[in-house]
Formats: sequence, C-alpha cells, structure tokens
Amino acid sequence: MSEDSEFDHGKDERLPSRDVTEGAEKAPHRAMFRAMGFDDEDLSSPMIGVANPAADVTPCNVHLDDVAEAAIEGTDEAGGMPIEFGTITISDAISMGTEGMKASLISREVIADSVELVAFGERVDGLVTVAGCDKNLPGMMMAAIRTDLPSVFLYGGSIMPGQHEGRDVTIVQVFEGVGAYGAGEMDAEELDELERNACPGAGSCGGMFTANTMASISEALGLAPLGSAAPPAEHHERYAVAREAGELAVEVVEAQRRPSDILSRQSFENAIALQTAIGGSTNGVLHLLALAREAGVDLEIEDFDEVSKRTPKIADMQPGGDSVMNDLHELGGVPIVIRRLLDAGLFHGDATTVTGRTIEEELRHLEEEHGLPDDDEIDADFLYPVDDPKEEEGAIKILSGNLAPDGAVLKATGEDQFHHEGPARIFENEEDAMRYVQEGHVESGDVIVIRNEGPRGGPGMREMLGVTAAVVGAGHEDDVALVTDGRFSGGTRGPMIGHVAPEAFVGGPIGLLEDGDEVTVDVPERTLAVDLDEDELAARREEWDRPDPAYEGGVLAKYGRDFDSAADGAVTNPGVTRD
Repeated sequence: MSEDSEFDHGKDERLPSRDVTEGAEKAPHRAMFRAMGFDDEDLSSPMIGVANPAADVTPCNVHLDDVAEAAIEGTDEAGGMPIEFGTITISDAISMGTEGMKASLISREVIADSVELVAFGERVDGLVTVAGCDKNLPGMMMAAIRTDLPSVFLYGGSIMPGQHEGRDVTIVQVFEGVGAYGAGEMDAEELDELERNACPGAGSCGGMFTANTMASISEALGLAPLGSAAPPAEHHERYAVAREAGELAVEVVEAQRRPSDILSRQSFENAIALQTAIGGSTNGVLHLLALAREAGVDLEIEDFDEVSKRTPKIADMQPGGDSVMNDLHELGGVPIVIRRLLDAGLFHGDATTVTGRTIEEELRHLEEEHGLPDDDEIDADFLYPVDDPKEEEGAIKILSGNLAPDGAVLKATGEDQFHHEGPARIFENEEDAMRYVQEGHVESGDVIVIRNEGPRGGPGMREMLGVTAAVVGAGHEDDVALVTDGRFSGGTRGPMIGHVAPEAFVGGPIGLLEDGDEVTVDVPERTLAVDLDEDELAARREEWDRPDPAYEGGVLAKYGRDFDSAADGAVTNPGVTRD
C-alpha cells in the first residue's frame, strides 16, 4: 500500500485483523504470517479472505484457481493483503440420479459454515467469495451475509455450449438423450456422440440453470457488480471481472460497505423479478428464501408468485428455449435484462449495489464506461421486449392446495395455461420412479409422485434432472406431470412441481397419497390438489407412521435433523432479525 494512502489500517479499529496484526503482544501471530511470505506492508493492509472452492470433481470448479488468482492479483494491486483459503464443492451433474445427490443441498450449508468459520477465526476484514457449481453460489452469499463483512461475490463463469448435429447442446441434452435412448428414439451411437461433445471445457452448465440463475441473481441483489455474471469461464473477460472483484474488495473494506448496507426487501424483489423474467431455476426460490433468512429480510414463498404475476418472461433460454448464457453475454449480459425491467417500472432502481452506486446509477456507469448497447441495437430471437414478451407472466409459479398447504414450486417452460388431471403413480424414492420411466410404463395422463425426498426425508432434497429428463426424452413433456417434495435441476423442463411442503417425512399430505388418487395441477389457478375430502385425509393421517430416518449417523443424519421446511428455504441456520 502506498505511503500516501488515506486508509490507515493500523489505526482503524473497525478492522478485525487488528486482533492478529497490531501490538507487541501479537508478535507470535505476525511471525506465523511472515512464515507464509507476508511482510510489513502486507500486515499494515486490509486482510481480504479469498474463499475458493476449486476442485477437480466438476468442470464448474476445475478452473477456479485461475479465477481466484486474478482476484488475488487485483486485491494485492489495490493495496490489500489477500489470503486464500478453500472449501468444498459437490458436482450436481455428476451426483445427479444417485444417492450422492443427497449431499448437494447439504454442501450449501457446509460452504456457508466453513467460510464463516475461517473469516471469523482468522479475523479477516473482507471477503471475495468465489463460486462455480450450483450450491457454491448461495453458500458463498450466505456466508457473506452471515459474517456481514464487506464482501464481493465472484462467479467463475459458464461453460461454452457443445456442438451436436449443427446445434448448441448442454448437459441437459445428454440427460434427455438417456430418456430418448430408453424409449428407442435414439441409438447408442448417437448418445455416445452427444456425450462426447456436450461439455467442451471448464465452467458451470451453460443454460439458465441453477448456477447461471444464481449468478444473475447476485447482480440483482447487489452483491456482485452489474455485468459480472455472463462472461464465460475461459474468456479473457472472466479474468478481468475477477481482477476487478479483488480491487473492489479493498474498496468495500475502506468504505465499510457491508451486505447489511446493500440488502433490503427491494433487493429481493429485484432478484425475484429477474429470476422470473429470465426463466430461472426453481432452486432460486429455495436459495433466495435462505438468503433472506440470513439477512433478516421478510420474504415468504408467496412473494415469488406475486412478483412473477406482474413480471413478464422476456428471456427464452435453455431449458425452455435454445439459447445459453454466452448468447446473453454477447448482447451485453444480465444488465440488458435489468434495464428492460427497470424502464418498465418492474425493478427498484434505487436499490444499493456493492459498488456503492444504485442499480440505476450502475447501469449508467456501464453505459458510459463499457458502451452497453442501446435497446434498439439488440436483435436476438430469445430476448423479448417487456410490452411483447414471451409470456405475460414470469416463469416461477407457486402452487398450493390440499396437497401443498405450505406451497410448491413450478417453473413454466411451456405455456402458462397448463391444466392436468390424472392418477397418481406413487414412488417412495427417485430410483424407483426412474426405473418405472425407463422400463416404459409411463402413460399419458399420469402424475408421477416421488416422496420422502424432502430436506429432512431424503435427507438433502435431491434434484431429479435424471428422471424429469427421462420423462421428456420419452416423449411425455406435456402430458405427464411429476410432483415431489424434492427439488429439480435448473435444467428441468415440463410440468414438474417440486418443493411440496410440508414434505412427506413430517406428515405432509403428499405422504398420504395412494396409487390411483386423482391429482389436479392447475397453473392458472395455482392449484395442486388431490380429489379427497378432509375426512379421508384425516383418516389416512391417523394411519400414517413416520418413516425411519434414512441414515442413523454421519453428516446426512445430522442435516436430516437440522433442515427446516423447503417453504422457508430449507435452512439450518436460524439467521437474525433486523430492527
């Protein structure tokens, strides 16, 4: 740090790092830092923790050491003392359809807890939270909110699309290819070719799936700078974004700009508006509820439906459409969508961002500094004007009724007017349902019900892209519904209703269903119901016994005991209440 800097770390009593760097009694602490190559200049600088979940277990994270290094360089050049530390990741795509997927949502909690512990224990002054695979993103944001340290969120970027038969493909097409293969609609040779070409390099899955949804949401919340979500993982702009995040981390420490100064009810309404406008993942509902709990902001599951009803869907990306995150990047990124919503009065332009500017000011800054294209210069068949949208309402629908008294979540990837009535086909786990689909037993009109896969019953609320993709791949995208107390991947499409609450394991009505019960899914009326009266449901409840926990010990048993309802974000941390 230069001698004429206005920021005097040694005299700023707000900084936690003084606990380990200042005073004669801290000589042993400084000695430990010196062993790692830090010098006097470093020790007089703000200490910035760089939380990095780099790993070789997923392409989403395999490049994050390089991304983190760029952030470290930016921090160092801005006069900070960067300290890198690691945490875990779980590959959702690789664990999908296996027992291992139960670890996915738990990893969100472990990431948040581990980053909080390091930040607290090592007395860092600020954070750059790096994220790749799906649960990294909410986990890192939860940690920043919980510690309330000045923080900058940094996404690792999206994978480029693969090419198959002259069209862009992602991992979702491979999952759907499995269903098509099982139905005899695709041969082994084509499936093999698809497998080999779908994922050409590093980065998170390419469509508007969970990682890209949460990266986009990080901009809307104000926790990441506008324009930081869309640059691809292996693009030079991704590393420019990372370097700028490191520089910004020093600035937010100097300004003592904390998540609690940024996040508000308006921030979360902005995040929901963006999520619904871009057709984002249903996981965004779960994670935004969890983030709001951490921030002490009043947010309920019904709020998603309220915002979605007034916010049209204006981006048609995978899985509903054909476009991927890189296509949005080439238009100008997430700020293009935010600007359209803001101009239509559907976004709170006065909400604060991590840069210290409001959303509206940040958009003007981008236009002036980086040449954000004018709206009339944008020509893309997947991005619609607000007054002539893809759909009149946003993609997220919250259903309720006697099957889901506390709510259930659907992402509309087709027409908004979906109505379905059919017999329930009951499965106590995902594997049995997958076998049923692959063996060709699914019939038009079925309602596949998968239960005891909720936050506590699973435990871990598995995503079910494997079985939903198999249903679609078998030709039943529009005539079969699937209902579960588990979750779906952001890549899921079709009438798939998840997050049913209360879940079966705690006595929710989904656990009382019997094979053949008539189930109604009515999207316009926001209804998920079974054709049974209250007396019959009460009689079945008297006969119901809670299943034995799936695990008696270890981490899955612990989180199975600790998880709250999906309607509240499936949190394990009670969070705080702000005045």
